[in-house]
Amino acid sequence: MDSTSLCNLHFVFIPLMAPGHLLPMVDMAKMLARRKVKVSIVTTPLNSIHFQDSIDREIQSGSPIQILHVPFPWAEAGIPEGCESQDTLPSMDLLYNFNVALNLLQRPIEELLQNQSPFPSCIIADTNLLCAAGVADKLNIPRIVFDGTSCFYLLCCHSLNKNKVHEAASYDEKFLVPGMPHKIELRRSQLPGIFYPGRDLRLQAFREAIREAAKKAYGIVVNSFEELEAEYVKEYERVTGHKVWCVGPVSLCNKDDREKGLRSKRNSSDESRYVKWLDSWPARSVIYVCLGSQNRATPEQLIEVGLGLEATKRPFIWVLRGAYRREETEKWLLEDGFEERVKGRGILIKGWVPQVLILSHRAIGAFLTHCGWNSTLEGICAGVPLVTYPLYAEQFLNEKVVVQVVETGVSAGAETVVRLGDEFKARVEVTRDNVTDSIENVMGEGKEKEMIRERARNYADMARKTIEEGGSSYNNMSLLIEDIIRLKMSQLNDTPNVFLE
Repeated sequence: MDSTSLCNLHFVFIPLMAPGHLLPMVDMAKMLARRKVKVSIVTTPLNSIHFQDSIDREIQSGSPIQILHVPFPWAEAGIPEGCESQDTLPSMDLLYNFNVALNLLQRPIEELLQNQSPFPSCIIADTNLLCAAGVADKLNIPRIVFDGTSCFYLLCCHSLNKNKVHEAASYDEKFLVPGMPHKIELRRSQLPGIFYPGRDLRLQAFREAIREAAKKAYGIVVNSFEELEAEYVKEYERVTGHKVWCVGPVSLCNKDDREKGLRSKRNSSDESRYVKWLDSWPARSVIYVCLGSQNRATPEQLIEVGLGLEATKRPFIWVLRGAYRREETEKWLLEDGFEERVKGRGILIKGWVPQVLILSHRAIGAFLTHCGWNSTLEGICAGVPLVTYPLYAEQFLNEKVVVQVVETGVSAGAETVVRLGDEFKARVEVTRDNVTDSIENVMGEGKEKEMIRERARNYADMARKTIEEGGSSYNNMSLLIEDIIRLKMSQLNDTPNVFLE
């Protein structure tokens, strides 16, 4: 690749201010900058604190990467000062206000990018950032969407939007998703909010605007790898005509423990203590449990998870953060004596943890996960089987990837999405017995269980190779760079020469 062309390129990343969206885009930006392409990450000062150390390390190693700050318009949007990320909102009732704030970022981002040198060649923005579409149109910069999900999810959504088969099904009735390479059955009760006409018409209008804006993007970058879902990549490209670049798993750009620990600093978690504790256990013996940064499980449900973990008699790390009615769960933990009973073989962490660092430890033998796409991929990269417990958003679709497509995990038995604002309606679907049995189904003895573990190890090997030179994701990153070079040259050739007019 021509080094002169690379020097003139400038990719701008604009992530959504939410941990699950921001972290993979920062990882992707680091991967691109290591190819000697100038990269800028646009975010607010408070959000950059969490990954500043990681970017500083990249700069020290010679990567042409920088962070560009825009002020967060909290006052104009009616949000408390200091709440610059979705996970810091005091109430999800402020979600609409948060979207208003994001839209208000268009003008300051435009002014910021107009003064950059070289001028941006491409914007890679989270699909939820409508302001990025406005910036790209105003400044005539190609825009690529980062969706944060899989091609399986993208194809499934395309099929449902086109065929509407879910609309004829009752809430709990199974239906077959047409056009999928595997036989995929879902219930309406498992679909993400984009297929559920909720009470908030403003939120529905916002989701529709996101869909329309995504159609106009130059292409889509996906945090996945072709070996994981090759049939879905090809079919999605075929039926939509969209350009798709699978460049993941991007978390694998963090090679050593230092990088994994620096990936996000959201609190003062004592990561060295967790690692030392893990060092004391045999290989593949510890269960890691995390149900996401915005956990919607009720206290009643979390109690069942805890008692199921206790019944396994296996060591575990259980991350509890951002839970619905959290104070009730903490009261149970104290009054029931759970922590005292599992002391020595169980650690409870009430805050943020370096998940990639923990999952990559040799002692981890299974991952009980909510099936957010980041966590799903990170578990696959760690080579451990997954126990799937989806809660909301696209997580039931991600469960299908794990359980049916790659067969590296088992379901804990969840059947219904816990919708935002309806947590109080959620019933206990996963009992303590479900938890114990599903963990034994991936960690116990037996040929079928060993096959799950072997497949998990094989996919981890594939994942590592795909981002190395010559791997499919490495090559797709090269193709993305070359595509933008060609597009830039085409734009230059189409620009009238004012000196000859």
